[in-house]
Amino acid sequence: MAGSAVDAIEVGAVLATPGRGPAMGSAVIRIADGRVASIEPLDGPGNGTIAIAAPVNAHDHGRGLRTLAFGAVDDALEAWIPTLPREPKLDAYHRAVVAFARMAEGGVCATNHSHGPQDPTRILEEAEAVSRAARDVGIHVAFAAPFTDRNLLAYGDQKTFIAAAEPSLRPRLESRFGSAKDVAAFLRQVDEMAAFEHEKFSLQYCPVGAQWVSDASLAAIAEASALNGRRIHMHFLETRYQREWADHTYPDGIVRRLDEIGLLSPRLSLAHGVYLTEAESVLLAERGVIVSVNTSSNLRLRSGIAPVEAFVKTGLRFGAGLDAQSMDDDDDMLREMRLLYVNHRGWGLDDVVTAERLFQAATIDGRRAVIGEDGGGRLEVGAPADILILDYAGMAPDLLSAKADPTNVLLTRATRKHISRLIVAGRLVVENGRCVSVDKVSLEAELIAEAKANWNAAPPDDEVTAATKRAVRRFYGCGCHFGAGLR
Repeated sequence: MAGSAVDAIEVGAVLATPGRGPAMGSAVIRIADGRVASIEPLDGPGNGTIAIAAPVNAHDHGRGLRTLAFGAVDDALEAWIPTLPREPKLDAYHRAVVAFARMAEGGVCATNHSHGPQDPTRILEEAEAVSRAARDVGIHVAFAAPFTDRNLLAYGDQKTFIAAAEPSLRPRLESRFGSAKDVAAFLRQVDEMAAFEHEKFSLQYCPVGAQWVSDASLAAIAEASALNGRRIHMHFLETRYQREWADHTYPDGIVRRLDEIGLLSPRLSLAHGVYLTEAESVLLAERGVIVSVNTSSNLRLRSGIAPVEAFVKTGLRFGAGLDAQSMDDDDDMLREMRLLYVNHRGWGLDDVVTAERLFQAATIDGRRAVIGEDGGGRLEVGAPADILILDYAGMAPDLLSAKADPTNVLLTRATRKHISRLIVAGRLVVENGRCVSVDKVSLEAELIAEAKANWNAAPPDDEVTAATKRAVRRFYGCGCHFGAGLR
């Protein structure tokens, strides 16, 4: 269970509206029933800390064992995906609890967990384990239950992809075809998972991506969401190959098609959106959709830079996501926010993303994608007590002016090393930069030991990985994903 309840905390400053209003000086933040009960000013210079609303990780996969550990080296997404099965089988609880504790130490109070099952036949057990991990660490977790039913090997004709592979690999690829998945059974399965929901754990539907889910299944998921109010989370237009496939498959427009089948609504959040057009952004904004911008991941996996200027121009709401691929593999949400800001602040004298808009994305809009509208993401009386306390003195020892805007200091220097405390729903989760709700150090050591043992018992076939990547490069390089012939 998450750490002890916090009734009151003294801070040197309160930055309630970063980029919009000045910081309040030294104060006591009082908490009752998991919400901010009062913010009372104090006399004196304060203790060198500053409080902000805690940020949200709007898209992630909760991998306790980071991808480099098992040889999934950064590459273009389509060439990288075949390396993910190299991950050794791990205890589902350990896998999730380490990931969530690491996120908490990076400043994250909530995350959208796009679950990647290690054993699809045991997805219920895995969901229950992730639910326990969320409860124990104490951050908010939305479990996005995955579903796919088409394009299992590549976007486009599967037989062409097999033909693109070397002969020795083809039997292995053919063995991956099974009976078509039943979306009705998936919806029933998500209903069963509802037994695992609690204050810190909720469920979302996750049609993994438009290229991996049939129109009929997307329509069924949209209908279920409309009936029961459950949110939907989906990867979307992450790479140029997905854009090319979508334009070939949906000549009238993929976003328009999703709207026709009822998928677009305020209950939908999309991960990435790197190749969204301005016109598509207009329609998504009109429907109340939220996009997770995953800057580090899109750079590491060679996807590109999201058109955030179009999002801002059209009013399309967006959050910030780590996608389990933070720039330094450390789940530092503060650094991720800075990276998003410097990429999209605007070039020259053009202003695009302001500091105010950045913090709105990281604390309010991203939170809506995970939790829905609960009044959170604000540091004010009545709001959920999800609060990040930072060592401001440690960031600003050389500042000459007492009038320096602390928002600028945070955007320039704040990292996970400055995290003093993370409070989630009024309970202490991180203190002095260390997760106190669980013993992350011991749990991570156990996870790594388990991974090494299972790796040594059944090491992956390096040649199969390399051959699959070669087939991927040949298939997409020929344009087979948009109807061109193999050559």
